[in-house]
Amino acid sequence: MSGELARRNCVPCKGGIPPLAADRIEELHLQVSGEWKVVEGHHLERAITLKNFRQAMALANRIAEVAESQGHHPDLLVSWGGLKVTFFTHAIDGLHENDFIMAARVDALVDA
Repeated sequence: MSGELARRNCVPCKGGIPPLAADRIEELHLQVSGEWKVVEGHHLERAITLKNFRQAMALANRIAEVAESQGHHPDLLVSWGGLKVTFFTHAIDGLHENDFIMAARVDALVDA
């Protein structure tokens, strides 16, 4: 499902381009886990259930490492037994292909 996207790298986005159109969002959304929700065509969210705070924090740290390597960072909300991951591209105030690439990379971490 998300294998091809997970192998791609994020490209720098400095703004000046429009966010993805609805049809492209739908196409890319089909390539990531069904756990990802597109919210108001603006951002991606996934809630991940884990056994405890330690596991949630460990996954958040693994996501942070990937985000640093790709230069594309999510909002992470860590709680006991849960992690909420939100992606959108601040430079364009909406969704970019990078958001879906990172969602696929998160999927790979969760499935590992």
